[in-house]
Amino acid sequence: MNNKTLTRCTLALGLAATLGSSQALADVVDNSFYPYRDSQPSHPGLSAGMTINQGNVAQFKDIIDPAFLSFIEQGWVELTVGQTSSFDLHPNYVEATRAGLGQVSLGAKPGEINGWQAGRPFPEEPDANDPRAGEKLAWNYKYGYNWGDSAAIMPFYWKYRDMNNGRVERTIKFNFHFLNFTGRVNQEPKPAITPNPSELFRGIYVQVLEPHDVRNTQLLIHRAMDDLKRDNSWLYLGFQRRVRRLATGQVTDAFLGSDLMIEDFEGYNGRISDMNWSYKGTRYMLMPFYNHNDLQLDSETHSDSDGYQVVAFGGQGGCFPNITWQLRKVYEVEAEPVDGSHPLAKRTHYMDAQTFTIPRTVAYDRRGSLWKTFTIGQAHPDHHLPKNKGSGVSIDDSFSMIDVQAMHCTTGQFKGQVDPSLSTPEMFSVQHMRATGN
Repeated sequence: MNNKTLTRCTLALGLAATLGSSQALADVVDNSFYPYRDSQPSHPGLSAGMTINQGNVAQFKDIIDPAFLSFIEQGWVELTVGQTSSFDLHPNYVEATRAGLGQVSLGAKPGEINGWQAGRPFPEEPDANDPRAGEKLAWNYKYGYNWGDSAAIMPFYWKYRDMNNGRVERTIKFNFHFLNFTGRVNQEPKPAITPNPSELFRGIYVQVLEPHDVRNTQLLIHRAMDDLKRDNSWLYLGFQRRVRRLATGQVTDAFLGSDLMIEDFEGYNGRISDMNWSYKGTRYMLMPFYNHNDLQLDSETHSDSDGYQVVAFGGQGGCFPNITWQLRKVYEVEAEPVDGSHPLAKRTHYMDAQTFTIPRTVAYDRRGSLWKTFTIGQAHPDHHLPKNKGSGVSIDDSFSMIDVQAMHCTTGQFKGQVDPSLSTPEMFSVQHMRATGN
């Protein structure tokens, strides 16, 4: 072999290696965002349209989380199985992930991350031998596309229910607004809202509309880009007509007397650095994913002028959404509070591997006993409001927080709207709270 031939062979091998490496990187992103492209998950005896109840639940115990399994075993609820479908996130978010692939790394301690600009920071499959695999999955959730760049739930109905007799004790009507200041991939301005002197990553703004005794109560949360900085949170109480800053511990108090903490919002509403994260494995599980428009909806209450109807509830105490559940790929992650005075010993999050939403969470009290379970129903955006079609957002569409120790629940019925005009940057300020309050 002469030198020219050797050189050509070397170049060819190098090109092949480069192309192979590029393909491997592309596969990482595609596998993360399109897990059902090549095959559908299955389980013996499971089929779309069937009902899982006390009589047959034993054969499906491996694909239902332990808490919800116990609900079915007790006859509190039956579960209807739907066909697994792909919840494709917006292509711009996928491409942002592709652009950042291999450039993101964890810092020396939890809460530190390097190189992230936009998209999913760690699309690679979690490694059970990686002691920080759970932390990486938590970052995928934090920087996920839940509600996209901005969205609103208008209106949002919470019902407080006695689980023993189904009595609705209280109904609160809210508007919730969400806004990402950085990592924006779809709505203008991109990639960030400027100016942003406080270096915020995300804002949440909540306003109570009804009933009269809590009307115009408002909550504002500012989450910094630096995860080691504490959230700034403010509460405006209508009857006091003043804004006060929330102390750190108040995010774990019952919010307006409900079964939720502020820290529970969206599955987990806190800092990465507030928890020790552990990856427990990947599994296929039944999860609350569905097409809203295909359900038997609540035709008796909360029907809007445009004809939109919210999800109906039933089961024990009216605490369970009447939805369908899909067999989906899930990452099981445990989060243990760093602060020993936290009211929980841990949460077990069941993160959806495609969307990185948290549709199921099981929480344990400081004694390690089952305390609460959280279900957040995920609706496909193309089978929802017309304005949500094509948004690539997995729509939070119903919730149920059950306190099994108190036999009490809080349920949520949503009208989620991916509409940037409903959540403008000016809304996410203390000045707006004061102006709205007055």
